[in-house]
Amino acid sequence: MNIPAKPALRPANPNFSSGPCAKRPGWSLDALDNAVLGRSHRAKIGKDRLKSVIDKSRQVLGLPDDYLIGIVPASDTGAVEMSLWSLLGARGVDMLAWESFGSGWVTDVQKQLKLDDVRVLNADYGDLVDLDAVDFDRDVVFTWNGTTSGVRVPNGDWIAADRKGLTICDATSAAFAMDLPWNKLDVVTYSWQKVLGGEGAHGMLILSPRAVERLETYTPAWPLPKIFRLTKGGKLIDGVFRGETLNTPSMLAVEDALDGLNWAARIGGQPELVQRTTRNMAAVNNWVEATDNVEFLATDDVFRSPTSVCLKITAPWFTALAEDQQGPAEKRLVAILDEEGVAYDIGSYRDAPAGLRIWAGATVETSDLDALFPWIEWGLACLESEFANAA
Repeated sequence: MNIPAKPALRPANPNFSSGPCAKRPGWSLDALDNAVLGRSHRAKIGKDRLKSVIDKSRQVLGLPDDYLIGIVPASDTGAVEMSLWSLLGARGVDMLAWESFGSGWVTDVQKQLKLDDVRVLNADYGDLVDLDAVDFDRDVVFTWNGTTSGVRVPNGDWIAADRKGLTICDATSAAFAMDLPWNKLDVVTYSWQKVLGGEGAHGMLILSPRAVERLETYTPAWPLPKIFRLTKGGKLIDGVFRGETLNTPSMLAVEDALDGLNWAARIGGQPELVQRTTRNMAAVNNWVEATDNVEFLATDDVFRSPTSVCLKITAPWFTALAEDQQGPAEKRLVAILDEEGVAYDIGSYRDAPAGLRIWAGATVETSDLDALFPWIEWGLACLESEFANAA
């Protein structure tokens, strides 16, 4: 079998990683020129920059006035774990999991917090749990978008408006790219390194009035590390939500996040971010429909993620390709594309089924995705030729 010629067009930006994700179009180091360096983040100038990130995030997201938003340590993971350790235990909890990170929160609740009344609703990779089975008399913990499975909840219609428990939502690869029903969500977490294309190490924590009430009326039975403490003397530490962080932040990362937010505001805010993501997903969908041997991991387009797009290769020859000293076929395909400089870091997550994972969030240009697809087909042709020759 002959290998076809390499495609003539290359993506202008080959960064398709699902986190940290591609920087905004036109980004350069000049965007960080105004970073507050060599100064205390507790000084007025530092707190003003941190407060700017909070205020601009509220503006772009369209957050209700009575919801609080704060910057917390340790990226989205820190924001989620702070929420679990601080809020759970007052009621039974339903844990929803259909991919790696949701499963990780189940482990935290069952094996670390060791709560007694835990109900786990599980689904395999590519599927979604039965949302009708969720009990909103209980607290509910879920990921809005399964970053490692390419499966998201389709909307917030399944969440009870008259719920008695809290909804705790890990929205790290959904915030800014998908419409979130704030009146249905009590705790929302995300990180700058996803749809904003920011750097890691910092998380964002959004609290509804109901979540604040829980914090001020409920004391967990376990000790809380300093960086998890959101109350003092039974009252919310409201400085966290004014830019007074619980530990020392990177002001370079803060400046980068602010740059991403300013870009988002310039191009039209949340609606345009959603539209950019939607256009990207349409391009991926059109290619998959027109291409043999490539399918979505998500089994139903109703809950298919438009940001962390997970694909599987279905060609019989591909699945039969020998795992010799060069390694599994999926890793060899990823390596071919990496070596050509046309796609970096698009292998599936380590706990997920083998395949490809392509970030298609708002910082990615549709033209770069369109340029990528022929290269994936070319890489598959290279491996198919290798298989045919070996046979």
